[in-house]
Amino acid sequence: MSIKSLLMPMISQRLLSRERLLKRRAAAERARRASGQRHLLHYFHQVDDPYSALVAACLPRLLARYDVDLQPHVVGPPPDAAAPARDQLIAYSRRDAQLLARHWGLAFEDRGAQPAPAAVGQATARLVAAAEAGCFADQAGPVCVALWAGLAGRASAGPDSAPDAPAPASPAAVRAHLAASDALRQSLGHYLGATVFYGGEWIWGLDRLHHLERRLQDLGAQRAGVSGALFAPDADLSAPVALDSPPPIDFFFSLRSPYSAIVAPRVLSLGRLTGAPVRLRYLLPMVMRGLPVPADKRRYISLDAAREARLRGIPFGRVNDPVGRPTERGLALMPLAEAAGLGPDYLLSFLRGVWAEGIDAGSDRGLRRIAERAGLGWPEAQAALRDDAWRQTAERNREELFSLGLWGVPSFRVRDLAVWGQDRLWAVQQALLDPGAAAGPVSPPSTFSPRP
Repeated sequence: MSIKSLLMPMISQRLLSRERLLKRRAAAERARRASGQRHLLHYFHQVDDPYSALVAACLPRLLARYDVDLQPHVVGPPPDAAAPARDQLIAYSRRDAQLLARHWGLAFEDRGAQPAPAAVGQATARLVAAAEAGCFADQAGPVCVALWAGLAGRASAGPDSAPDAPAPASPAAVRAHLAASDALRQSLGHYLGATVFYGGEWIWGLDRLHHLERRLQDLGAQRAGVSGALFAPDADLSAPVALDSPPPIDFFFSLRSPYSAIVAPRVLSLGRLTGAPVRLRYLLPMVMRGLPVPADKRRYISLDAAREARLRGIPFGRVNDPVGRPTERGLALMPLAEAAGLGPDYLLSFLRGVWAEGIDAGSDRGLRRIAERAGLGWPEAQAALRDDAWRQTAERNREELFSLGLWGVPSFRVRDLAVWGQDRLWAVQQALLDPGAAAGPVSPPSTFSPRP
């Protein structure tokens, strides 16, 4: 066992612990009070990003719930290193935003293409002006509606009709604002739009706003009568449901993905409770497929995964990163486990071992512990380690994932639904329990307003 394998679990356990998170939050609050500052939310908005459109639409509601100040920053797209499959990301973001809009009672329609560059430029000039004038929260919704509905630039509709809209910023002012905003986002340690930075902590998209709301409520920043969250996470199914011939769930995962680790117990539970077979579709990790994962992205993902794991009660944080040989050895045993009917047991044992218990899967001692507690014999496992047939399966799974317009894990397919992310399990559950719901009509994009 290497020194790295010995130290990594102890270091990660401390860095990802709730105790450390609470200490950092407390320190940020002490510093805020000592300086006499109000609660300040830094919001980073990417104009041509559908997720930013959804968040911006909800800013007035958020500010009505909490006694906070908002500092908006209009930013450019993420750097290439943080978006290695940019074209796929852009196309998927539109589809996913439409799915979110349907789920949360918002209005957004994927028209199959991005807004025209000229329209994006016009919207950017208006949003920069609104940010500089202190009226961003009021103006951003109408501007985004016009942009994504294809109305930007028309004299009779869109941002020109927004009350008290300031004149668009000049090209020089736009360039200066974007440069400063991109630099600030980078210095604070993020890379995406639709993000809020508050007191040392990042929140991305509608899916994480409930973490921000809970923190503000803990600090007493909510206004009178406010409780709960605008976008509270959906509960997992907790009791068996009798379904007639439930379809299979394809679960695309990587042994090196923290999000795969924290969703695996949940999707397998969903399968058991509904009778839907869960097909395990393993891939090599992105970094082992030649796709870069920058340091700030790795850091955010680790902290966010820990936060999400605590929310769902999933053990996580004592990490022994299985990148490289440990992942290859782990995948080599998947065919053996599945042939023995122990695929789910082995998957959960491996993921818990490397992401919650600090087991070194690159060592025989560690992998043997993982395999045997899942019910596999070690002599058979040793023989399986000499068989590379799993590589062909992993490549077929990768090709199939790409054919769905996806490239990252965890991803899921059930019926006609294909989604990416551990925070989309609600959509998988919905597709099983109410197949017609995900295919319902989309509201006309005339306004954005969260459902009550």
